[in-house]
Amino acid sequence: MSALELRNISKHFGAIRALNNVSLTIEPGEVVGLMGDNGAGKSTMVKVIAGNFAPSSGDILINGSKAHFHKPLDAQKAGIEVVYQDLAICNNLSAASNVFLGREPVRRFGPIQIVDYGKMRSRAGELFARLKSETRPRDVVRRMSGGQRQAVAIARSLLTDARIILMDEPTAAISVRQVAEVLNLIRQLSEHGIAVVLISHRMPDVFEVADKVAVLRRGELVASKPASKSSPEEVTGLITGAIETA
Repeated sequence: MSALELRNISKHFGAIRALNNVSLTIEPGEVVGLMGDNGAGKSTMVKVIAGNFAPSSGDILINGSKAHFHKPLDAQKAGIEVVYQDLAICNNLSAASNVFLGREPVRRFGPIQIVDYGKMRSRAGELFARLKSETRPRDVVRRMSGGQRQAVAIARSLLTDARIILMDEPTAAISVRQVAEVLNLIRQLSEHGIAVVLISHRMPDVFEVADKVAVLRRGELVASKPASKSSPEEVTGLITGAIETA
């Protein structure tokens, strides 16, 4: 059964068609590389999946059942998390504090509540170990590499038992070594049965980890095929319109 299925999803903003009859199936543990030029509809598609926008028409299915998202919290409850490009983490806090930001566990002593930092560090450590990341719960974010920061953002998404993670340009503006760390994190998610949608302009990264490539052009899905049966040259042609469909 598919982790996520989009059936004829369209999204209109007045006369502007940001998405037009997009259909895409994502299996558990599958890594899908989502590519397209600026304005192709990638961000709109992500926001529809994440519950920021309601589709103008079409259906979203989670594990074979229709889902209706009125807000991002609805998508989170359905197992969908988004790791945005800016990561939305606090540089002055520890890794564990960022993982639990806004969801801190507490201990009660009568009417007094105290944040349970021990539980936070223990659980964060388990998540980093699951991701095979070198990030430590007590590490302060401002001293971390780009790959470690991604690990913190991903670990935070795993707190809610996410089954689908949307990653927005996770390898942009980081070093080659850090790119390798991030791609390894994506592999770890896949091995645990979590589906990943990787939005990226970096084709070498996409073709290194993706099982499937999907290409949007002017709001339409012009390709959805196994990465092993495509190539960077074909994707470039699809993005520019030199190749109509594949």
